[in-house]
Amino acid sequence: TKIDLEEITIDELREGYKTGKYSIVEITKVYLDRIEEIDANGPELNSVITINPDALEIAAILDDELRQGKSRGAMHGIPVLLKDNIDTHDKMPNTAGSLIMKNSFPVKDAWVTAKLRDTGAVIIGKTNLSEWANFHSSYSSSGWSGLGGQTKNPYDLTRNPCGSSSGSGVAVSANLTVLAIGTETDGSIVCPANNNGIVGIKPTVGLISRSGIIPISFTQDTPGPMARTVRDATICLGVMTGVDSTDSKTINSEGKNLIDYTPHLKADGLEGKRIGFDITLIGRNYHIDKVMLEAVEFIKRNGAKVVEVKNIITPETENKEFDILLYEFKDGLNRYFASLGENAAVKNIEELIKLQ
Repeated sequence: TKIDLEEITIDELREGYKTGKYSIVEITKVYLDRIEEIDANGPELNSVITINPDALEIAAILDDELRQGKSRGAMHGIPVLLKDNIDTHDKMPNTAGSLIMKNSFPVKDAWVTAKLRDTGAVIIGKTNLSEWANFHSSYSSSGWSGLGGQTKNPYDLTRNPCGSSSGSGVAVSANLTVLAIGTETDGSIVCPANNNGIVGIKPTVGLISRSGIIPISFTQDTPGPMARTVRDATICLGVMTGVDSTDSKTINSEGKNLIDYTPHLKADGLEGKRIGFDITLIGRNYHIDKVMLEAVEFIKRNGAKVVEVKNIITPETENKEFDILLYEFKDGLNRYFASLGENAAVKNIEELIKLQ
């Protein structure tokens, strides 16, 4: 019988593995087939940049562990795609969507990758992104990279999927994976989550380590989960937290981070909360205004106080932020290239500029 994975959740998959309804190999194969069918072919969504050639082998190992009564944790047997700026120490390069990086193979897993593997995730591939996380030139297209081409919005192939975690957002939305990991400096998780109709969490910087992720900003970068449900995103969030000695920002999370946030999922969670609403954004597009105002009313009906504010971000703030990003991008990239060892595809940012 054909397995229908559209809108399936982590809990449903785990229950299916437990009862024998599904095997991890079967589920992994269905997702890989779907990627081939509608991402590489058909409408050509172009959200997946690389398939993990070992995905089915990893799934088989995880199936064997379950048969022996062993479970690695919350993500055991759950297919995940990683944005292609997150290191994996396997047969997949980590490219940032750049042609120059197409043969750049990291010497170890990123913190996030290791955490997902440790808790049983099946990393089935890497997702396309806005090249260098959209921080490379004054002119760029959201969701486009030289290596991966243009990612398309699954709701309307002519519409903007938003970036830079465009491939992660599209792949989750189109049911090419259960979960994807994105990264955000400035809107790169929340914007593709919005445009593709999914859930994205940008965690507080320092909750999840950035070690092994091609950077923009030490001050602002963070990885985060992208999923079809709040619960799935929340399950994934908890498995990636922790203090990492190689990322000093994570030290502040000691004693504050949780490894399971699901007990805090409450139907009445909006009750008594104060939520800011920047009303200066109203008036640009009446379609968007209508949806936004409906959301505001929903929030009010569910017990939150909506506080109207104006001009949260000023031009002066944006200019200063950009200066910081420019400095941190150069420093961060040089540190990342140094982490790739003697066989690095690129040794430093000066060499990158020459090769570009």
